[in-house]
Amino acid sequence: MLLAHELTGAHEAPALVLIHGITESRHTWRPLIGPLAATHRVLAVDLRGHGDSAVGDAYDPISYATDVAETVASLGLENPLVVGHSLGGVVASAYAAVASCCAVVNLDQPLRLSGFKEGLAQLEPLLKGDQASFSMAIDLLFGAMNGPLAADEVARVEASRRADQQVVLGTWASVFDSTVEELDATVAALAGAITVPYLALHGIDPGPGYADWLTGLVPTAVVEEWPDHGHYPQLVDPARFLARLAAFEATVRG
Repeated sequence: MLLAHELTGAHEAPALVLIHGITESRHTWRPLIGPLAATHRVLAVDLRGHGDSAVGDAYDPISYATDVAETVASLGLENPLVVGHSLGGVVASAYAAVASCCAVVNLDQPLRLSGFKEGLAQLEPLLKGDQASFSMAIDLLFGAMNGPLAADEVARVEASRRADQQVVLGTWASVFDSTVEELDATVAALAGAITVPYLALHGIDPGPGYADWLTGLVPTAVVEEWPDHGHYPQLVDPARFLARLAAFEATVRG
């Protein structure tokens, strides 16, 4: 599936792909697109069932990542640096497993989905309930993760949100329906296919032992935590994020 997207920046510049989180859209990246386009050919996409993109018949990481890869290829972009936030971090990881890229940056999305399953279980009845219950669950989930994000940025991100119950439940179906052991096996298979440099940057503590767990699966991974930055570290401190991204990319592209 070709995705709704925004492409900007110099044609000869290195390619960079931005993938948003669940219920959001390419517009979540708006404060960063301009600065990034000064040095990159920037592609910001709307995942299937999000933003202006069409709905799909599956919402697993590989389906999401294949859409992104097809869109990248259709635009003639090569060897991109792939940056994903939240759900986008999982999709960016899957992208590295199924398509060519120079590196991955995963923003605040732990890949240890068995831990996510425990937290999500508390909201499962609301998420699977009527529209009012579903909306309440989404508000509770994201409201708890904003951290120090400025009020105007919270409002901007919320305005870009398209919370489609079918899409959300389809995206999290494997988390709801799989055992912890099955989730761990799925993640291990996906992560084991990642061979490019991988930066995991977290504004919320990903849990004890997470860095060792991730590097055990992805030996190229570097795990960083920016304490008290919440779920949107790239929006809480854009200048710091852009500097860290540039430093990481310099080690990748030389």
